[in-house]
Amino acid sequence: MTIAVLQRFGQMIFVMFGISALVFLIFFATPGSDPAARLAGRNASQETIEAIRKEFGFDRPLPIQYGVMMKRLFITQDLTSFVNRGYRIVPAVVAAAPVTLSLVAGAAVLWIVGGIFVGVLAALTRDTLIDRGLMALALIGVSMPVYWLGEMMNLISQSRFHDTWLFSWVPALGYKPLMQDPIGWFKTLVIPWFTLAALYIGIYGRVLRANLVEAYQEDFIRTARAKGLSPARVMLRHALRTSLIPFVTMFGLDFGVLVGGAALLTEVVFGLNGVGRLTYQALLNLDLPMILGTVMYASFFVVIANALVDVVYVLIDPRVRGN
Repeated sequence: MTIAVLQRFGQMIFVMFGISALVFLIFFATPGSDPAARLAGRNASQETIEAIRKEFGFDRPLPIQYGVMMKRLFITQDLTSFVNRGYRIVPAVVAAAPVTLSLVAGAAVLWIVGGIFVGVLAALTRDTLIDRGLMALALIGVSMPVYWLGEMMNLISQSRFHDTWLFSWVPALGYKPLMQDPIGWFKTLVIPWFTLAALYIGIYGRVLRANLVEAYQEDFIRTARAKGLSPARVMLRHALRTSLIPFVTMFGLDFGVLVGGAALLTEVVFGLNGVGRLTYQALLNLDLPMILGTVMYASFFVVIANALVDVVYVLIDPRVRGN
């Protein structure tokens, strides 16, 4: 077990190193890219560009620049923005991370529960009106863009029906910290949770239904039925456990990517200053230190999510334990 943990840790370090080096090289070593010229702006004189290049250390060899940036990001943690001088990267990412984590974690609970419910019920009622209705609703959820659904939810809850008993509890757009105001935290995030989860409930429900239908054609299911096991036991103990492998794989990838900033559209629509919004603003300004900080944050959660997926594999599928 210890060896496996150490191997996973080594893989994580290797992946994060590769990602950081790739991002650095894209901005510094790509032909025609000159960070000093970008910072100086259009029509800047050559003297200004040279002064910026010397001030930021762009005149030093690339390996030294990369080493200095990694040291300031991970060891001294005093790396600052190239655009907003004095704006430190690590505190900015740390401040934005709870917003994104709160948004994605709450939505993940909803889409896991909703996806399993839709998939199991559709599989149990295969080729019936309930099955077709659930698959149609799932397809509608997949087809609705997050930004459109979010705007519709804002129109309903913040404008048209905000004064009614149904939505009078909905606060203004924004985020309230969990530790300072737990009730306000929940109220500000409940609608974004459902908005973000709608897409994934449709996807996961359809995938799980297909896996369950396929599993019911396997010999071990026929054997379980022949032993006289109840339909609920056959579903939960046999069909569902084996069908959850693709489900868990998808969840590990989706959760890691969303926590890493892919929930940008939801954050923008609901006024949440999370990591996605921070990354987007950094990309607009080509602020390399901020981009590097958010990318390293994202890669960390993607690697951690995939490591947890490997652990869940062992728990839900005994066949994996012997490998």
